[in-house]
Amino acid sequence: MLSCEVRLLILDDLHFLKWHRTSGIEVSNHLKWIANEFPVTLLKVGVGLADKGLFSEGETPGETVLAQTARRTTRLDMPPFTIDTEAGRRHWRQLLLALEQRILLADSFPGMLADDLSDYLFARSTGHIGSLMTLVNRGCQRAQRTGTERLTPDLLDHVKNDAAAEQARQELAYALQSGKATSRPRGTRTAG
Repeated sequence: MLSCEVRLLILDDLHFLKWHRTSGIEVSNHLKWIANEFPVTLLKVGVGLADKGLFSEGETPGETVLAQTARRTTRLDMPPFTIDTEAGRRHWRQLLLALEQRILLADSFPGMLADDLSDYLFARSTGHIGSLMTLVNRGCQRAQRTGTERLTPDLLDHVKNDAAAEQARQELAYALQSGKATSRPRGTRTAG
């Protein structure tokens, strides 16, 4: 992006707007104006934006054909990570390996997330990137404050995560702990 001099305007939390109301239509029109007038790419981020009416500009279902936003927008979904296939487990591992490279704790080590905490982090986040990032960020802050300087299950057990992840975690944690499920791809599983 930088070498091509792409300018990016990121708009987060768009799911809080009421697209089916007059103000939502006005915001949509304003975003179209920004896209037309400025040399920027708009990155719109939110949860359930299609259901909230972003792509239909708040119009009734019969009038959505007239909606310009849907024709100007490439929709990219970010579903939760899954571990029910080998490809899903590899994808999860790649994410954890990438996160490990960005952790700045004195006692962090290669494999801290991807090997030692893979199942634990999947259970605590239920595969959702936002929940994972919240847990890891808060865990790193706690590790620094306590002088632990590494992430461990004991340390992370004292870190609160978002309500949705905590609510869904029990059954998943049991499946992972009992060996009925794993987040680790073949070849990276430890005996035991």
